[in-house]
Amino acid sequence: MDAAIPSRYAATYAAWQADPGGFWAEAAKAIDWVTPPKTVFDPSQGAYGRWFPDGVCNTCYNAVDRHAASHPDRVALIYDSPVTGAKKTFTYAQLKAEVATFAAVMADLGVTKGDRVIVYMPMVPEAAIAMLACARIGAIHSVVFGGFAAKELATRIDDCHPKLIVSASCGIEGAKVIPYKPLLDGAIDLAVAKPEHCIILQRPQVDAQFTPDRDFDWEALVTRARLQGKQAPCVPVAATDPLYVLYTSGTTGKPKGVVRDNGGHMVALAWSMGNLYGIKPGEVFWAASDVGWVVGHSYIVYAPLIAGATTILYEGKPVGTPDPGAYWRVISEHGVSALFTAPTAFRAIKKEDPNADHLKRYDLSGFRTLFLAGERADPDTVVWAEKILGVPVVDHWWQTETGWCIVGNPVGLGLLPVKPGSPTVPMPGYDVRIVDEAGHDVPANTMGSIVIKLPLPPGSLPTLWQQDDRFKESYLEAFPGCYSTSDAGFIDDDGYLYIMGRTDDIINVAGHRLSTGGMEEVLSSHPDVAECAVIGMADSLKGEVPCGFVVLKMGVNKTPAVVEKELVQLVRDKIGPVAAFKLAIAVQRLPKTRSGKILRGTMKKIADGTEWSMPATIDDPSVLAEIEEALKGRSG
Repeated sequence: MDAAIPSRYAATYAAWQADPGGFWAEAAKAIDWVTPPKTVFDPSQGAYGRWFPDGVCNTCYNAVDRHAASHPDRVALIYDSPVTGAKKTFTYAQLKAEVATFAAVMADLGVTKGDRVIVYMPMVPEAAIAMLACARIGAIHSVVFGGFAAKELATRIDDCHPKLIVSASCGIEGAKVIPYKPLLDGAIDLAVAKPEHCIILQRPQVDAQFTPDRDFDWEALVTRARLQGKQAPCVPVAATDPLYVLYTSGTTGKPKGVVRDNGGHMVALAWSMGNLYGIKPGEVFWAASDVGWVVGHSYIVYAPLIAGATTILYEGKPVGTPDPGAYWRVISEHGVSALFTAPTAFRAIKKEDPNADHLKRYDLSGFRTLFLAGERADPDTVVWAEKILGVPVVDHWWQTETGWCIVGNPVGLGLLPVKPGSPTVPMPGYDVRIVDEAGHDVPANTMGSIVIKLPLPPGSLPTLWQQDDRFKESYLEAFPGCYSTSDAGFIDDDGYLYIMGRTDDIINVAGHRLSTGGMEEVLSSHPDVAECAVIGMADSLKGEVPCGFVVLKMGVNKTPAVVEKELVQLVRDKIGPVAAFKLAIAVQRLPKTRSGKILRGTMKKIADGTEWSMPATIDDPSVLAEIEEALKGRSG
């Protein structure tokens, strides 16, 4: 696809390279500061420096109050829940009232600046309200995905020591109702660090049982605060003060608490909404994610509101709530300009409705752009989405740690030519390099480790919660002077980045370093394949050999064995005998996290016959039993 207009990307990126301080000082003008920063970056603070160290601000004020003052009747948030049938809209004025009231409720329970609050909630407006209320009074929120196992929640309680936990009586996953209170009670029993109080939102589907003197009803507290006219003001905080802690799985069993600051976070997100996503104030932006993940933090709650746009909070699935047209309904009904979702969502839609028949029922004439992220977007899915939607499909790449896009296609600066398989080019602030194992730059089109030259830009993590040494060890020590992304890939002659998988997804077959992502690209190009995953299985002769798991599209007439044989030949034709690809296995489903990432690491452990444990983030544990069964008698 050719760029519709000449892109300003090259000039913008060059301006950042020439004067990083000046670039971010200009970007910081999009934020209302209590005390504007005089210092843009101080390299002497923290592990690699701190952004806007002398600035004072409040994130809730920038996301809610300033817009409530200038355009109070503009819609800020749309709640759409096909699993309950509920829909609700909040103007900026209404959102401010809700947030300020709940902030007062928390303050009455003793929550003050710097205290931690765990938010363990489903996708309901109250989750976003609780997050913004924490930001309002300077408390540090830590959102834990609703329905997380008690043991996993307990480890997060013990790590951040929350004064308060905000939760709900239940969540709804497709057709399943999941009671949260027994999980919450179990986690508190397991945890050493007990919260002083819990606030529980009672939902009609489940009535939670309260623990006396500890648990309070959300509606009762909020109603009382409203009657008393209580509204908490915005508390000034340092730009370097934490806004939130978001946990990502750690290899040692102890989760890593990614810290996000207030000032740099706002500046980066404000820049990205206009320049990367091309969203103007008042337009509708939909990130189809969950507030338990970084995408939900950055692009459901904070960025759209900071930009004065309208955000959608969706409690549903891409298929099954009620059908594969669910996303098209939301886009049509609410006038969505841009959708941001994971490639796995579109693979699910493609599997259920390969001809996009459900799309024909809806008017998407106002829809401009589809953004994909969260895992590698295989070219076949990108091309399919482009074909059915007739709009640019923009893959972009970032991590929980960075908080916003590392490499993307800047729609707001003018779309660059799309190359399926590549998330395109680095955003300002990111000096992306490909290096070998010794940390030396490698030539174009040569695969290696993807690193980012320090300093990281505003919005990226400055450290891990109370684990500075672990932060340095995890991210900065492998390649001195750089942040290690733990991803592998290459940069082509045009400067486009290609991510071929996590560093540990590069397999060594008889001395040849091969990308599982490259093999997945080949498998997904087969017309009968809806989605796939390739892992490296231990092999006594070659060290590792690849094994491909595929989910077939609905309505395929061939037997799985026939398709499997075709896939083995396809990899041999496209990559060559060096890949030693001899095993393709058709399965009903792939094991995934609730955010849609395929659990390749666990699949590999099962295939190798090594000890494995049930991942805390898994969407459906029964799928792993299906993988075990599928592998029986199939190795070798």
